[in-house]
Amino acid sequence: MTAEATGPAIWAPDPARQRMKAYTVEDVLRLPEDAPRTEIWDGVLAVVPSPSGGHQKINLRLASWLERHAPDDLEALMAIGVIINHRKTLEPDVALLRKPVDFDHHYYEASQVVLAVEIVSPSTRRRDRMEKPGLYAGAGIPHFWRVEQNPLRIFAYDLVGGAYQAADDAAANAELVLTAPFEMKLPVREITP
Repeated sequence: MTAEATGPAIWAPDPARQRMKAYTVEDVLRLPEDAPRTEIWDGVLAVVPSPSGGHQKINLRLASWLERHAPDDLEALMAIGVIINHRKTLEPDVALLRKPVDFDHHYYEASQVVLAVEIVSPSTRRRDRMEKPGLYAGAGIPHFWRVEQNPLRIFAYDLVGGAYQAADDAAANAELVLTAPFEMKLPVREITP
């Protein structure tokens, strides 16, 4: 006697559609609730890897800090989807969105995003450092932060003339001092695991 698997099948992208690069934003919006976090890269679905414990602590602490200090017209969220275009979505670790925010959605238009934050992990280095900043800039997102781990350091950028320019950076023993997206002095030690 052999045991048979029971229960629903685990969702996975269709291999034929992956080869054809045929996925669109509409397809992602129809994914089942239990599907993993997914980005579209030029029609190909890419599952977003699960972050490490340290990454998650930085993510939680940064989102909480922004929630406490951001002006009332901005909302801090974690692990949301941002629609870059018809064939591309991204999943920033933290984002500040203009209110009102419909909490029933996972995906938001880039025009609603004021700040996108990527926390760099070994498996996401290339995308977080080289690819995502250009995509966020191309979508018109006014501010981008890249958070490096080991040692912790935040690099903040402002959108100027269609490209990001450095605004400030701060190591673990310093403060990130910015005037946009709002005036802040973020003590980096407060988000350090």
